[in-house]
Amino acid sequence: MASTNVDPATEADYLDLKMEQYLSVLYTSLPDQPVSTTARLTARRATPSDGVDRISELPDALLRDIISRLPAKDAARTAVLATRWRGVWRSAPLVLIDTHLSDGTWPPTEKSAGAVVSAVSRALASHPGPFRCVRLVYSRMGERQAALKRWLRLLAAKGVQELVLVNRPWPREVPLPSTLFTLSTLTRLYIGVWKFPDAAGLRGVSFPHLWELGLCLVEVENGDIDAVVARSPVLEILNIQGSLRGKCLRLVSQSLRCVQVCTSVTVMESTEVVNAERLIVCEDMNLSGVCTRVKIGNAPKLKLFAYLEPGKHTLEIGDTVIMPGVEASPSMMLTTVKILSLHVCFGVHKDIKMMPAFLGCFPNVEALHITSAKCDQPTDKLNLKFWEDEAGPIVNVLLRIRVMTFREFRGEQYELSFLRYFFKSTYALNQAVISLANPSFTSRSEDEMISSVVNMRIGNFASEFEVLFYVSTGPEGLSRWTFKRGAKFSDDDPFATVKIIPSYQILLEGLALIAGVTSSGIV
Repeated sequence: MASTNVDPATEADYLDLKMEQYLSVLYTSLPDQPVSTTARLTARRATPSDGVDRISELPDALLRDIISRLPAKDAARTAVLATRWRGVWRSAPLVLIDTHLSDGTWPPTEKSAGAVVSAVSRALASHPGPFRCVRLVYSRMGERQAALKRWLRLLAAKGVQELVLVNRPWPREVPLPSTLFTLSTLTRLYIGVWKFPDAAGLRGVSFPHLWELGLCLVEVENGDIDAVVARSPVLEILNIQGSLRGKCLRLVSQSLRCVQVCTSVTVMESTEVVNAERLIVCEDMNLSGVCTRVKIGNAPKLKLFAYLEPGKHTLEIGDTVIMPGVEASPSMMLTTVKILSLHVCFGVHKDIKMMPAFLGCFPNVEALHITSAKCDQPTDKLNLKFWEDEAGPIVNVLLRIRVMTFREFRGEQYELSFLRYFFKSTYALNQAVISLANPSFTSRSEDEMISSVVNMRIGNFASEFEVLFYVSTGPEGLSRWTFKRGAKFSDDDPFATVKIIPSYQILLEGLALIAGVTSSGIV
């Protein structure tokens, strides 16, 4: 077998390019920055200035709050205003974002990264704390382990509420110091591109204030995440993105409300969740990694479940693996789930055979959101007849679902076969929203896709409902899911294409309303 010689420099450049692409996704998953260097402050002066410094007359508590909302450089500059301001700066909870300390070079060079590391070290050493937010994403820390350990010790001693810590590539396996476990004041923690510390170092450790945890492209051994969750009594949000070495994830928590797992590089064989209100499992970055088994244990609070993929996910409820053709028994049903999102390839027979079995496990679903995956395989005639001949009645379709969205509709016959079945079966449906795939990526025009639905010959309807058509202006396969959407608890249904409030319709980004009819208009 002939060997292939690869220039190490070329290979390193390729790896850096790929990692930059992964990082661009990772950065969109991070929390928003609490301060900005581009924000402008303006004030309207009602009367001509009399030269009186009224800002300095404000109470110290209010001045500290103002300073804590400034970038680190601007906050430090307030110390030169007066002796009193120097004391206020030293007692204000600061925000430290390392990109604000850079010269603007991106991607970072070794020189620019070294300058930022020095600036961060000075800032952490000079301020007595606490720090409201520290965000360190600029530098390669593989060669700067001593500086990293020193930073974590300072943050542990001085107190930090929110910490975002992302290593620059390569290598990705840079171990994160176990000093991380001493940061007991944390309320929010996001780490990216690290090897997670051995959970054996957690003995006697807890995170009493941690309510949000994000792990992005982090190598984690089996049981380590479970151990952190178990020691975080107020943790509400857990976000995991990609590259987990561990193959099993079992989360048991009385406080967890939202769990989002987006695997991308390696395979998660099992995800088991207990007590969460929202569970979102998705494939990210359009790569091959998937969560092959999703197990739901005792889930009395689960209201939202997404993106279940019948062709890729094995669903296990309790100790029962859900299989096609098996009628759901009470022990196999999750009766609290009201919102369900599926990702289905309607052109693949094994996908659609699993759909009735999956839907039967969620008898009280009121909002069903379906994304139609592009199918490159030849259409099997069995797929066109399945919904008419084999599917049979499904309780939630008949009696519960009030809103149904169908995204990435391309006008294919196997998609129409499902819509025909659904529209003929439903008694409770109020609104169906059909989002057409971006015509730039399909062989059909908008008019052709709409006509394929409007001209379906269905016969009598069980109920009358509104059908809205939208066209996607975004990328093929929809925009990438973001953790911010899933964890926004003020939004009862983050998957809804249309939000209905009295007299208004609020449309999500990337869609445009192009037509609307009632079911009586489909003959």
